[in-house]
Amino acid sequence: MLLSLATGWLADRKLPGALRAPAYRAYCRLTGADITEARPPLHQYPSLGAFFIRRLIDGARPVEADPQLLPSPVDGTVQALTPITDGAVLQAKGRPYPIRELLGPVGADLDLEGGFAWTIYLSPRDYHRIHSPETARLTEYAHIPGARHSVAPKVLLKRKVLSINERVVLRLETERGPLLLVLVGALNVGRIRVVGVEPEHSGPLAAPLERERGAELARFEMGSTIVLVSPPGGPSLYQGLSEGDPVRLGQVIGSYKS
Repeated sequence: MLLSLATGWLADRKLPGALRAPAYRAYCRLTGADITEARPPLHQYPSLGAFFIRRLIDGARPVEADPQLLPSPVDGTVQALTPITDGAVLQAKGRPYPIRELLGPVGADLDLEGGFAWTIYLSPRDYHRIHSPETARLTEYAHIPGARHSVAPKVLLKRKVLSINERVVLRLETERGPLLLVLVGALNVGRIRVVGVEPEHSGPLAAPLERERGAELARFEMGSTIVLVSPPGGPSLYQGLSEGDPVRLGQVIGSYKS
């Protein structure tokens, strides 16, 4: 926890204007991030923390428009693609995660058996904002305190962290039914912000928030992991997508049955 706080403090330190662009270019060379996608000018990002949550130039992430297809809410790497069986989803090396432990109190009324879950890991090179995969109403929000273990794929091979790390869980009501989105905190990731919701809020929202397909929903203030959960009858795996594949915001990851 102290390491996360120290890293956050350093990331928030303002850089002299002349050093900003060179520092961000160095960061992109180190991580593999594409600096040409960052909305200019670079000197307007006052700190490395601000650059982590940079916005993208217009058109950088076209969102799939076909209503029969489900777009990814994030940039990242597919970590797991798994049906919900016996109340659990599988992660690295077949490690089961009880789905209710992951979701906390959100969606407690839903029968999730036979549904599907996508787990996507965001590395330091990725765009760190999270967008709504469907036109939806955000109706429920829960902040679940916890640890801040690393969620890098090599770490998940050794320990179970997704259901014990700090996380935020959202319920999105769409025309085709609910989707549940888990935003998992990680090492150095203690700030998960949801647009229009106070961080201390927990439970149903008195006034649900409307979000268009592809609209910004939340952000990690460093890289982490999301788990998108679809109850039975909702979208399922898009054929051609495999674990280990890179994905970009707006790219197809699921499909609805005709």
